[in-house]
Amino acid sequence: MNFVIGVFDLFAYTIPGALYVAFFGYLGTKLHILTAASVGGVPTVVLVVVIVVLSFLLGYLAYPLGDAMERIVPRRRQRIPAEEFVRRMPSAKDRAYLEESPHLLLGALQLHDKEVAGDVTRLRASGLMVRNCAPPLLFGAIAAIVEIFAGKHPFLAAGIAVLLMFASITLIAQGRKLGLWAGMKTLELCFWLPEIDEKLAAAREPAAPPAPDPA
Repeated sequence: MNFVIGVFDLFAYTIPGALYVAFFGYLGTKLHILTAASVGGVPTVVLVVVIVVLSFLLGYLAYPLGDAMERIVPRRRQRIPAEEFVRRMPSAKDRAYLEESPHLLLGALQLHDKEVAGDVTRLRASGLMVRNCAPPLLFGAIAAIVEIFAGKHPFLAAGIAVLLMFASITLIAQGRKLGLWAGMKTLELCFWLPEIDEKLAAAREPAAPPAPDPA
């Protein structure tokens, strides 16, 4: 049986999920639930498979946390891909496809050329990965704050807490930037799709009523 993780699954779910696994592993060690003896008794192949599966599941289940954190962290400015694209390419101002959903446009790109659309997919996946890595780092910062009062090295814990907090907020900002780049890339590639505006205009037109039965 083959176990395959796609690029999108790896970036958007598995890598952030690995940080959750590391965080819970840290908690398990601190609470003496996990020990070197218990982990060392598991075969290496089984351990790797369990970690990968747990990473994917935790990344998938915790996906809403990344979305919620992105909504909570304030933006310095609102940047819309269509507006940025028109600013850079004024000749595309009246193109009909600029009003469509980026997900629909990505589908059009995938139908036209899957390899080209893969560039957009990788950008989107990278943006989601960076964004979804922010919550476990925030949890790590909270754990470090607890270590300031409960641990033996308060100054080290304080430095780690500040570093993790800064990294968490920075990842949200970088995730937004990658999302903007993915949207811009989608619009740039769709600019060259043949007859895309005509097809979208035809799709918006209401269907003609059926002809009356002459009988």
